[in-house]
Amino acid sequence: MEIMETSFLQAILTLSFLSSECGQAPLNNKIFGGEAATAGAWPWQVSIHITCDGDLCYCGGSLINKDWVLSAAHCLFGTSDIMMYFGRLRRSGLNPYETNRTASRIIIHHTFNNPKNDNDIGLIQLSSSVTFTDYIRPVCLAAAGSTFAAGTEIWVTGWGKLHSGGECPFPDILQEVQVPIVSNSDCYDAYGGLITNNMICAGLIKVGGKGSCQGDSGGPVVSWNGSLWIQSGIVSFAGVKCDDPRYPSVFTRVSQYQDWIATNIANNTPRFVEFNNNGFRSSLNLFLFSISLTFSIIPFTFSHYLSS
Repeated sequence: MEIMETSFLQAILTLSFLSSECGQAPLNNKIFGGEAATAGAWPWQVSIHITCDGDLCYCGGSLINKDWVLSAAHCLFGTSDIMMYFGRLRRSGLNPYETNRTASRIIIHHTFNNPKNDNDIGLIQLSSSVTFTDYIRPVCLAAAGSTFAAGTEIWVTGWGKLHSGGECPFPDILQEVQVPIVSNSDCYDAYGGLITNNMICAGLIKVGGKGSCQGDSGGPVVSWNGSLWIQSGIVSFAGVKCDDPRYPSVFTRVSQYQDWIATNIANNTPRFVEFNNNGFRSSLNLFLFSISLTFSIIPFTFSHYLSS
């Protein structure tokens, strides 16, 4: 019995170690600022290349464990031909820390509502597992019950346009920008409706100039809780012009989908961490605590694709 308990404890500790890898970016020592990212700063960032209507389109995504990527449903709808790049900094040229995978399975939320963009969330299972490095790591996901008060700073990353308009080129280097959360009521007023509890908004209302834009769709929106990076949103849509100060950027609220994600990823469930103004609580830690008690041991819808 003692041997069995020891083995069980070792298994739990191993599980804890593996799951605790999420939300860590060893090469990112910058919490404030913006513009061009550096290699390894956002190691969960995924560049998704999609064949759409005979052309090549682009979206973003986030690595949530060694086998799965999280993205937006509108990026994945109606396609199965996908290539994903991990550890990428530049869209062109040499990316020495990069690897790639195809998709073995795509899951789109069963109630995804297009053109209203509600439940704009999807999962991609990789053709084979990726190996974690300083440049390729999973992000933690916001757990159910997480709160992101207005004014909370978030980071948006992607290769999307820097400004709206067909004449604006797409950046070669991964971009990062920090913007504050906008309350859902203010966001609802700005759009004259459309905003649901499944969404979270951010931007500089009446100022503009910062936020997601065409080509950023599906990419991660993350917040720093003092020790971990936690994904709060998925880039979904913006107004008619993504730099229009009247319209905040709108993201899928990840914390609303913990059960859906866990149900569809039966093995190696991603780590969910509750985020709020008073700290955070890991669902894995709560699980370990319960084990220790038992064993007495411790209509603005335009494609956010980037089309070449």
